[in-house]
Amino acid sequence: MSVTGLATSSPAPLAASAVRSHGYWSGVGRRILRDPVTVGCGAILLLIAAAAVLAPWILPADPYRTSMLHRLAPLGSAGHLLGADELGRDMVARLVYGGRLSLMLGTLPVALAFVIGGAIGVLAGFAGGWLNMVIMRSLDVFYAFPSVLLAVAISGALGSGMSNSIIALTVVFVPQISRVAESVTTQVRGLDYVEAARMSGASAFTIIRAHVLGNVMGPIFVYATGLVSVSMILGSGLSFLGLGVKPPEPEWGLMLTTLRSAIYVNPLVAALPGAMIFVTSMCFNLMADGIRSAMDMKA
Repeated sequence: MSVTGLATSSPAPLAASAVRSHGYWSGVGRRILRDPVTVGCGAILLLIAAAAVLAPWILPADPYRTSMLHRLAPLGSAGHLLGADELGRDMVARLVYGGRLSLMLGTLPVALAFVIGGAIGVLAGFAGGWLNMVIMRSLDVFYAFPSVLLAVAISGALGSGMSNSIIALTVVFVPQISRVAESVTTQVRGLDYVEAARMSGASAFTIIRAHVLGNVMGPIFVYATGLVSVSMILGSGLSFLGLGVKPPEPEWGLMLTTLRSAIYVNPLVAALPGAMIFVTSMCFNLMADGIRSAMDMKA
C-alpha cells in the first residue's frame, strides 16, 4: 500500500513544476500577444528580414547595376520607386539587400557576445570568491572606454571589413553581457534549491545545467535583445567612418556615407538609409521592452 502510494505520489512535484513552468511561458506569450506595440514591431522586423532573405526572388533590380542616366533620380521615377543613388543604382534594391548586412551587424555580434559573455558571467557568478574578482575586474578594464570609441579603436587596429566589424562589436558587448550574467547568477546561487542540490552531492556542472541556466537565461536574453539596436547603430557608424563594410556592398551605414554629397541635391533619397536604421533600431528597442515587461512576474 505504501509502495503504491509512493509510486503514485512521487511524480507529483515534477508534474507541478512542469505545469508551473509551462504556465509561466504561456503567460509570457499571452502578454506579448496582447501588446500591440511589441507585435507590430515584431511584424515589421520579420518583414524586413524576410525581404532581405528573399531579395533575389522578389526584386528584379540589381543593386550593383549603375546608370549615369538615372543618377540621383527622385522618388517615384520610372523604374525607380524610391529613386536612385549617386551612381544610378536602384534604391529599393539597395535598401532591401542592405538589410542583410545591417541585420547581420546587429544580431551576430550580440549572439556571439551572448554565448561568450553569458558563459563568462555564469562561471564568475557561480564560482564566486577570487575567481569572480579576477574575471570581473579584468572585464572592468573595457568600461574605461566608451562603446563607440572602443569599437572604432578595435576596428581601426584590425582593419576595415565585415568580419573585423563583427569581432570589434562582439568585444564591446561581451563585458556588458558578462556583468548582467554574473549579477543574476550570484542571486540564483544563494537560493535554497541550489544549496539543496549542492548538499546532495551534485557536481557544479550539473547544478549549473539543471538549476542555474534555466533561471538566468531569461534576464540575459532580454538584456541582449536590447543591445541589437545598439549593435546595428554602431555597425552602421563603423561603415559610415570607412571601418566597416567596403564598397560597393549595400549596407545602410555605408549608403549614408556615399550619399552625403547628395543631401543638398536630393535630400529624400539621401535620408532613406538613415530612416531604415532608425525604424529598425526603434523596433528592436520597443520589442525588447515588450519582452522585458512580459517576463516581469511582478507586473
